[in-house]
Amino acid sequence: MSGIDKRNKLDEKPLSYNITKKGTVIIYHHKKQIKMVKNKEADKLIAKIKEAKDNEKEIQLLLAKITGNFKHGNEKLGRNNQ
Repeated sequence: MSGIDKRNKLDEKPLSYNITKKGTVIIYHHKKQIKMVKNKEADKLIAKIKEAKDNEKEIQLLLAKITGNFKHGNEKLGRNNQ
């Protein structure tokens, strides 16, 4: 996971989540709701979150990936970071 979060943005813990009684996962970015995950996709996400319960950075990565707004592939490295 070392090359995934090169700028260490996930260390700031920008994402949070809430699991409802119905099994829906609501994902927040800086306390603003950005996505609701339901049904089978929510079940898979909840299982992965429970598996990584003590690793906050891994949970942040799971939430970032499920939002779909993570690493589009057009990011550029700085001149000194190539």
